[in-house]
Amino acid sequence: MRPFIGAVVQTAAVAFDPDRTIEKLGDYAAKAAAEGAKLVVFPEAFVGGYPKGLDFGARVGSRTPAGREAFRIYFDGAIDVPGPHVGRMAEIAAVNGIHLVVGVIERDQGTLYCTVLFFAPDGSLLGKHRKLMPTAAERLVWGFGDGATLPVLQTPLGKLGAVICWENYMPMLRMAMYAKGVSLYCAPTADDRETWVSTVRHIALEGRCFVFSACQFTRRSDYPADYAIDGNPAPETILMHGGSCIIGPLGRMLTERVFDQDAVLTAEIDPAEVARGKYDFDVSGHYARPDVFRLMVNETPQPVVETNAPAVFGSRENA
Repeated sequence: MRPFIGAVVQTAAVAFDPDRTIEKLGDYAAKAAAEGAKLVVFPEAFVGGYPKGLDFGARVGSRTPAGREAFRIYFDGAIDVPGPHVGRMAEIAAVNGIHLVVGVIERDQGTLYCTVLFFAPDGSLLGKHRKLMPTAAERLVWGFGDGATLPVLQTPLGKLGAVICWENYMPMLRMAMYAKGVSLYCAPTADDRETWVSTVRHIALEGRCFVFSACQFTRRSDYPADYAIDGNPAPETILMHGGSCIIGPLGRMLTERVFDQDAVLTAEIDPAEVARGKYDFDVSGHYARPDVFRLMVNETPQPVVETNAPAVFGSRENA
């Protein structure tokens, strides 16, 4: 495989407004493509929004009417997969001829999921990953994914997968991705702390893979005026500082972290670096000890209801 340009995008969503956010996504995808990018990665919860600072009126044993209304607004700003918003993102991938990786808030019946969608340059939806373990108060508003959405996708650029934010602190999840041969490891996140870079550099070294870490840069003004955040900070107050970056398979920073500004960060990705890195360390190959350690991954879908009824509703047989 030949070297190519990869990109991460750092900017704010239009909170709870998927239509306007996807317009912005299209603008930034075009900017990245104009710089030669063939893979473009957007942050966690970009379409649908990351509800920074909201408590949704929850206390142990009680919920408030205002919190329920806040969830209703968040629910209405999520997207269906598949659905028309997915179709618009697919068009953006196709128009720009890029592999596109986007964090979204997915709505499925009455539950929301923090999800990553993968698109091919022809506009096809290659797959999705639902966050397995929402962190802390995220559990109030996001459901738990299961093992059925842990794809590592074979693409002309390499094997593409995503692990979202603090899922990256789950060693067994990382090992599952390494065992699938991930070489383009996307880490969309809402973690803008200085310590985050030690996590993604470790992953690059551990997995001998390229890591694309994308985080939003947001101000109070990027959220609605009645957004119920503690202290009612001034509009220019920064809520997420960014800190996006791209890292090579030996832990080398291919871009510096960027804070407190919008950015499209690009780097040359040489797929041959993966093999060069695995020369002396292959965590799921010659450096593994399956005689001592073994991981079992359950990738079976976990439906709430199973039925043996034939899916023929509306057919002539039921007429």
